[in-house]
Amino acid sequence: MEKFQAAMLLSAVGDSLGYRKGRWESCMSGCQIQKELSDLGGLTALKLDPENWPLSDGALMHMTTAEALISDYWGLEDLYREVVRLFVAATVSLQGRTPDPSTVEACSFLKPDNYLLAWHTPFNEKGSGFGAATKTMCVGMRYWQPERLETLVEVSIEIGRMTHNHPIGFLGSLCTALFASYAIQGKPVVTWGRDLMKVIPKAEDYCRKTIRHMAEYQEKWFYFEAKWQFYLQEREIEEEGQNKPLFPNTYSADEVDKVYKSWSSEGRGGHRGHDAPMIAYDALLAAGPDWSELCKRAMFHGGESSATGLIAGCLYGLIYGLNQVPPGLYQNLEKREKLEELGSKLYHTASAEKYIEK
Repeated sequence: MEKFQAAMLLSAVGDSLGYRKGRWESCMSGCQIQKELSDLGGLTALKLDPENWPLSDGALMHMTTAEALISDYWGLEDLYREVVRLFVAATVSLQGRTPDPSTVEACSFLKPDNYLLAWHTPFNEKGSGFGAATKTMCVGMRYWQPERLETLVEVSIEIGRMTHNHPIGFLGSLCTALFASYAIQGKPVVTWGRDLMKVIPKAEDYCRKTIRHMAEYQEKWFYFEAKWQFYLQEREIEEEGQNKPLFPNTYSADEVDKVYKSWSSEGRGGHRGHDAPMIAYDALLAAGPDWSELCKRAMFHGGESSATGLIAGCLYGLIYGLNQVPPGLYQNLEKREKLEELGSKLYHTASAEKYIEK
């Protein structure tokens, strides 16, 4: 249970650090961010509080998704209706936190009063952003057992396309949910990327089954796969048995920004559904249990640092817990008690379900 709580806490810590009240999230230079961090006394000197280090919209949407997953639903359609209700209500609380435009716009298409079609949103040409990927790690925490894989695939896709109805968007939500489940299962991090490639066909099968927007999905689908395939080849971990990722010997903040931009399709690292999880994954792969190294790579780079920080923080918490993390980063964190409560309830809900199935 402690690791579930750590995951929710550190997702918010990573988000808050990368966001820095919008200042670092909008900064395109990792070098500049790391200089400002040094001027503040470095990572260990920081004390995160609600006024100076608030959570961004991404952390609030992740919490909202978790809230739905611990509710008392009878079946998945009931769950989707609850997610819709909570998402629509949440858009009000996002004001002042520079919310992701795709999320806000898509929430206006959700229909809490329509029993049958509440979560059916139109295909969105602009829905390829990171916002779906940052809110579904909790789906992987809820359905982490290997035998729940089909449910994880379905729920992460449906919740992802409520706000990002575009394959690059909702495959990002599948990716982060899947990685969270792998973290809990104790799978070696180096295998996660290639295991993702084996699950993507299941996602395609599920989307075909729901017969929604397949024609529009078709041409966008392979982009996500191709980008991940390219990444795994670049790190030399695309094949079974390749378990030593290849990283450059020198990796300055400027070089990191350059690499992240090359993975992006818009020159802004972490901006879309394929590269936000990719940067978080890469940081985890490189840093291992070293929390400050993770922060350097996932929270303090140019681009969407709050999105990549949120994902990386959550996955780190599921593997390593809080031991390596300076307490000043979470002791007075905004919504700390709520985050711990959500982690605890996700753990108990997932465990109770496993117990019943046995």
